[in-house]
Amino acid sequence: MTLIDTHHTRAAEPLPPSLYASESSEAPRPPLSGDRDADIVIIGAGILGLSTALALAERGHAPLVLEACTAGWGASGRNGGQVNSGLKYSPDQVAKDLGTEAVRFSYGAPGVVRDLVARLSLDCDYVNGGGYRAARDSTGSREAEALVAECARHGIPAEFLDAPRIAQATGTNRYTGALFDPQAGQLNPLKYARALARAAEAAGATICDATPVTETRVEGDGWQLSTPGGRVRARRILMATNGYSGGVLPRLRRAVLPIFSTVVATDPLPEGLRARLLAGREVLYETSFVTVYYRIDAAGRLVFGGRGPQSPASGPGAARNLTRLAEEIWPALRGHGWSHGWNGRLALTDDHYPHLHALPGRGLACVGFNGRGVALTTALGPRLAEALVTDRPEAVPLPVTPIRPVPFQPFWPTGVWAALGWHQVKQRLSFGRARL
Repeated sequence: MTLIDTHHTRAAEPLPPSLYASESSEAPRPPLSGDRDADIVIIGAGILGLSTALALAERGHAPLVLEACTAGWGASGRNGGQVNSGLKYSPDQVAKDLGTEAVRFSYGAPGVVRDLVARLSLDCDYVNGGGYRAARDSTGSREAEALVAECARHGIPAEFLDAPRIAQATGTNRYTGALFDPQAGQLNPLKYARALARAAEAAGATICDATPVTETRVEGDGWQLSTPGGRVRARRILMATNGYSGGVLPRLRRAVLPIFSTVVATDPLPEGLRARLLAGREVLYETSFVTVYYRIDAAGRLVFGGRGPQSPASGPGAARNLTRLAEEIWPALRGHGWSHGWNGRLALTDDHYPHLHALPGRGLACVGFNGRGVALTTALGPRLAEALVTDRPEAVPLPVTPIRPVPFQPFWPTGVWAALGWHQVKQRLSFGRARL
């Protein structure tokens, strides 16, 4: 079987401008040159690929990571920097759909990030300030209160905040109530991805930047991968490309909705405003279908994200709708100044769960983290490493499913909006699927 990529035959793109790019610099790694053999090859140096590479290297293996651009180039280095727990649906629904292990795993994922940062002293501005799932109407508030009780039955720490308490925490009367998750945290995601890359290399992994995989071929019980600079014979592969899967596996690319999420950031806030807005360095996201999320970073900037242009964009004017909304929520921001704006492509699945796929020739693909990627992909790394080494996909707390293209997806971006609308209708018609 041969699969040709036409998307990644271009030269590696430079790191797009962002607040994170302005705060973190790193020399590029050399690309692959010549032919070589490798036991395990990981395609994609985002958090998922790097966490898996680190876990493999710490177990004594020597994985080879092939990255089309540079480590953390995709959504891993451009997201909102929130480290949240759980999956899209309530613990009871996740247990019904995926099993109780998936509940324990997903709610424990932020702790994996916290412990990894501490164990390896990763420089990424991590802080465990907790996080809010904030509701904007009475229905959402009742759902949040019910979910706190449900979390308690599963042994998951959570607290309900009524409207006055969440207003005190956020400096706005926008919310009717919220679930507070004490396990949540925040970090600079590009610093985090780059720190993971350095840790993986120190443990024995090899990472090649500017090395797009242009062709894959199953040979016997392994793979042959072609790149612009050489070929690799691999016994096992992991596709860790998520929203940037390109055409290496066309069906995989069509199995997710590649949604751009946009983030804008202010200049450091004055102390008076800073003290009224998430003073404990908590993170927050709203529980509406098209969510808004924000945090205060290590320098005291408001980092505010949500839906914006569905194409690459950068600069403070990248999403005027977001800056206007933030200034409506906190009028004191008007005239203060927005220093950065950027976006990146995350991947939504049709059921809002991450998907694990078995590939022919001893390979795995894991995609679709639906806006919860920082914690989930970090925690999945060691599980994927075990699955690759032992040839036991059941080591990953996700069912192995066929690769199924999402309806409308090939007609990007119009088809994505159609698909989003269809999934919103399905979500409204679905019973018993309370959201977190």
